[in-house]
This record gives sequence, structure tokens and C-alpha cells, in this order.
Amino acid sequence: MSTNEKPMSLSDKLMAPGDGLRRWWDRLSRVQKWGFGVIGFGLLALLPLFPPPFLNTPNISFGGTMAQFAMVAIIAIGLNVVVGQTGLLDLGYVGFYAVGAYTVALLTSPNSPWNQLGPTGWFHESWAWLACVPLAMAITALSGLILGTPTLRLRGDYLAIVTLGFGEIIRLLADNLSDITNGPRGLNEVAYPRVGQSERLPDGVFSSGNSMGDANYGTWWFWLGIVMIVIILLLVGNLERSRVGRAWVAVREDEDAAEVMGVNTFKFKLWAFVIGAAIGGLSGALYAGQVQFVAPPTFNIINSMLFLCAVVLGGQGNKLGVVFGAFIIVYLPNRLLGVEFLGINLGDLKYLFFGMALVALMIFRPQGLFPARQQLLAYGKAAREFLRSPEKESAK
Repeated sequence: MSTNEKPMSLSDKLMAPGDGLRRWWDRLSRVQKWGFGVIGFGLLALLPLFPPPFLNTPNISFGGTMAQFAMVAIIAIGLNVVVGQTGLLDLGYVGFYAVGAYTVALLTSPNSPWNQLGPTGWFHESWAWLACVPLAMAITALSGLILGTPTLRLRGDYLAIVTLGFGEIIRLLADNLSDITNGPRGLNEVAYPRVGQSERLPDGVFSSGNSMGDANYGTWWFWLGIVMIVIILLLVGNLERSRVGRAWVAVREDEDAAEVMGVNTFKFKLWAFVIGAAIGGLSGALYAGQVQFVAPPTFNIINSMLFLCAVVLGGQGNKLGVVFGAFIIVYLPNRLLGVEFLGINLGDLKYLFFGMALVALMIFRPQGLFPARQQLLAYGKAAREFLRSPEKESAK
């Protein structure tokens, strides 16, 4: 080492693995990225069938854990559009999750006065859940539009307080409107996909009765979630590379400068809010179908903080990073479930572990484990190659 070189600090050492992986990924061509993506998601889909011993969750179904991870990953991608891409601090994102779940439950649960199953309703039992998913996304997007239109002119802490209040209002409405939501008792027997029905599984592979073997109902919900994640990643990725994505980044970096440069900041913030809300509603619909029971305690402020924690841990603005953050948020408590140390169940200390992780992250790596590298120039790679070509010709 030369005398002019400085030794790597602890912060630099923590930064190296995530940044190295990101730089390696950026150097790949689009075809190579697609190839690695297909292989990666294929291996991920096989995890519930062949769980590695070091990853398996001995005290709970690994398939169920992965199904929960898929739902939280979808939430993290939607919240990343709002927080990571646009820079809007949303502390009540769980409210959109609740709206999506209750939309499916209110339309399909026999405990709901708005139940539309059966011969006199709108839906048939075999395809009711599938029909409710786009409805849940549309209603959740509408709720995002209604909330965002009067509030997105606020910034920073003021917007965070408004969104926090929205999440609590949705939970309290679900808890107190007993004539509609059945109050704290919740809505059960929610519709789910009726696929793969047989003599052994009369209700299909997505029913809770499919609880035996590796490909249990959790595994099937995980596979469905993986398909949804891939579709959402493709759509959000195309948005990021478009004029909309560049406007989001401009708003996040400096809203006043973006406004001066002609960006309609309110419009693009509202777009991000509505798109993020729709993705949250999709995850809520998945939750309602998988659990087949929806109740207010699920949609508390603690879960909203956990969703935000997944985005911060993975790296704000990085789609794949927040998916990894969602995996940590879901996997760690399930892995430690039933593990005792000095008579303490480590699974009950998940909030302590997440708090310690966030403190360490803010000190050593505030941009997250896998920070995003934004390219505001739409054809940046082609431009760089064009600028380098005269140098190569002159060298010859």
C-alpha cells in the first residue's frame, strides 16, 4: 500500500459488498440481466420444494413463510415507488393494504352485508377472488387519489403525519363499523382461487386444507406472488426509465429545482401515490385470499413501520434491494421462532433486532444495503459509447 492511500474505514467495508454487486449488475447487458433474472427467480421459486438446511424454518412452514415474503415484497415495491423513487415519506401505507384486503372480504365473505357470492350475487365461487383483485386495486388507487389530491402539496413531516393519520383512520373505521366490517371479530371465509380441485383436495391447491407435503397451500401462494412480483417489477422498471421515472427522481432530489425546470411536481407525486396505492391493494387482496380472514389488528401502525423498514434496509429506490429487505423482515422472525436463549424466545424480539439493524444502518450505510444508482439520461449507455468511439478511432 502506498503512503498516500488511506486505509478502508468500517463504513467503506460495509459499503463494498452491496456496491460491488450493484456495479457488476450495471455492467451487464440487457440480455444478460434478463438471463440472470430468469435463473434467479426460477431458483427462488424452487426454494419451498428444496429448502436449504441453513434457510429452513424448523418451527413453521417454510412455504407459508415464503408466501408471506411474497406479499411483503409486493408491498415494499409499491412503497418504494412512493418513498424511494419520489421521496414522499408515507407512514400510513398499511391503510392501502387494508383497503385492498377489505375490498375482497366485503365482497366475498358471508359475514359481510355486501357479500356478492352465490346465485343472487355478482360472482361465482370458482372465480370470485380473481374478479375481486382488479376491483381491489382500482378502489385502492381511488383511495390514494382521494387522499393525495388535497395532501400532496404538503412536504416532509407534515405529509408523514397526514399519511400516518390515514392508516389509523382506516383501521379504526374497520374496528368500529360493526354493521359492515363485523368490527374486531373480522370477516372470515373470504374467497380464494379454486384451482387444482381433486378428490384429495376438494377445495383446490390454494385452500388451507392443502397443508401436507412440500407443495402446500403456502407454496402455491408463493408461486402466485412470484408471478405478481415479476409483472410489477417489469411495469415499475419501464416507468422508471420513462419520463415519469426521471420526473420522480427530480422531485426526490430537489422539488423546488424540478418545479423551476418545468416539472409538474404535484401531478407526478400524485401518480406515484396512486400507483403505489394500487400495488398495496394487490398485496392486500393476496393476503385476504391466503388467510381467508380479515380483521383490524392486522393493519396496525407497527406493520406500516415494518414495511417502511424493508424499503430502508434494502435500499430506497432499488426495486430488487427492497425485495431483499422484505425477505429479511419476514424471514428473520420466522427463523428465530421457538429459538430460546437464556430462557427468552428470540422470535419475540424481532422489533428489537430491527431497531438495532436500523441504527447500525443509519450509522454505517444510510443509503441501504443495495443503494440505487439513478441515470437521469434516458440513453446514457448509448451516449457514453458514442462519445468514446472517436477516442478509439484516433488511437488507431
